[in-house]
Amino acid sequence: MSIARYEGANTIPSPAETSPEAVGIRLLYATHSRYENDWESAMHTHPFTELFYVIGGEGFFLVDDEKFPLRKDDFVIVNPNTLHTESSSGNSPLEYVILGVDNANFAISDGHDYIIFNCAAEHQDLLFYMNAMLRELEEPRHGYERICQDLLEVLIIKLIRRTDFAFEVIPSVRIRQECQKIKRYMENNYSRDITLDTLADVSHLNKFYLVHVFKKYCGCSPISYLCRVRVKASRELLASTDYSITYIAQMCGFSSQSYFSQCFQKSCGLTAGAYRRQAQKEAEEKTAAQSPPTHEF
Repeated sequence: MSIARYEGANTIPSPAETSPEAVGIRLLYATHSRYENDWESAMHTHPFTELFYVIGGEGFFLVDDEKFPLRKDDFVIVNPNTLHTESSSGNSPLEYVILGVDNANFAISDGHDYIIFNCAAEHQDLLFYMNAMLRELEEPRHGYERICQDLLEVLIIKLIRRTDFAFEVIPSVRIRQECQKIKRYMENNYSRDITLDTLADVSHLNKFYLVHVFKKYCGCSPISYLCRVRVKASRELLASTDYSITYIAQMCGFSSQSYFSQCFQKSCGLTAGAYRRQAQKEAEEKTAAQSPPTHEF
């Protein structure tokens, strides 16, 4: 029988307590599916991570405008909010187990939001853990939540071993916290020499993954955000001081006046000199408007 991705999926409630080992990661559901081209394979996203283990058949995994072949014992990890889908090929329909995992981001070393690897050597172990979770959820008995949680943690450790630490698990909450920490660091230290290596040390994240998640959560790269912070500080100094433009560029952390000029004009649509003249004119007009009228006798 063909089972659609979420049709009949077994769900699990939030556990009453979270073990230290779990670091907030939680199993949402487990489902066993067989794709026989009798339901539409539409690109989709979801706000949680999926662990996708192929136990039979052949097909394709589509993500980020790329298409990857799938075969038995391939394991796919898809981070939250990643557009993807899967489909069968030929007369050998894909059969797979899917786990939905909340509050987990996999920090993949190449910065991607997905990873595919073959686990033929670990077939028995992986199938045991996944089938055990399916059984616990199909017939929930006392303590099934804890059993599923422990099985999930062991499974993830096995996967990390299999890939020689090509990725690590980072709770979604930590990712957001680290992005906020990086933003605060740049806002408080913009005058210093800040590189991606600096930010990687501050956040304890791989610098390639750091760029990826920062852009995902903040809408721009860390260096672009740093440039915005520096330009904002320079605008304030241009409007309120008579420091030279070269000195202001240095104070705000720009490596050269030419780079400062490029960033400033791109951000403000004016040169620094034109911005200063405009700001001074507006200040003079404001002062004049606030001055009491004079009366002649």
